[in-house]
Amino acid sequence: MSKFFAVVAGVGAGTGRSVALKFAQTYPVVLLARNPSSYESVVDEIKSSGGQAIGISADTSDASSVKSAFESIKQQLPGQKLAAAIFNVGAGMSRKGFLELSPEDLERSLKGNAHGLFNFGQATLPLLLESVEGSKYPPTLIITGATASTKGSARFADFAAGKFAVRAIGQSLAREFGPKGVHVAHTIVDGAIDTPRVKAYVVNGGAPDGKIDPNAIADSYWYLHTQPRSHFTQELDIRPYVEKF
Repeated sequence: MSKFFAVVAGVGAGTGRSVALKFAQTYPVVLLARNPSSYESVVDEIKSSGGQAIGISADTSDASSVKSAFESIKQQLPGQKLAAAIFNVGAGMSRKGFLELSPEDLERSLKGNAHGLFNFGQATLPLLLESVEGSKYPPTLIITGATASTKGSARFADFAAGKFAVRAIGQSLAREFGPKGVHVAHTIVDGAIDTPRVKAYVVNGGAPDGKIDPNAIADSYWYLHTQPRSHFTQELDIRPYVEKF
């Protein structure tokens, strides 16, 4: 497995961290985020546990930034192939009423979400295709979605537009690259994730386990990655047992 690595775009204190730690148990992991402060502690955590991690500052909404990041990966991990790519980027959640939104708000969501996945997919899918022969598990692209991927709620018009677009791109990629041996999966993370930022928030009436455990999300992502070709899941719903949907 040392000949393969994983890359996680969108690393912070929640899902990105947990996914990175999970995949680092098997692969060297590359962590991408716009700000070093988002990935530095996770890199240190992985290294202190005996794993290998590299942090690179990159903005997935910028094609040139993504290209530069993958050139750096090639230099730092020479000869290694890509086993798994996780797109965990979110953008554009302004929570404004529709009449308060500006064209820039909509553009921010589409740029961060749809353009981000477009750029990340164009960088990773050629590498994943190269890994079809030789990888223990099917090369995998996992895309983190949200409630807004399937439902446009009030005051979420801009965010939903970006997340709907990400889901559509993911469906197209699954249909194009699945037959070529690359597993493309989209997850609908429907609920509040239990991160330090939301610890004080009362969710689902304060019911126990009413928030989503990011480590459980990571377990689900690993399950998706290890599915055989005879059993590809294109979309997976994740929500607490008390979440309304």
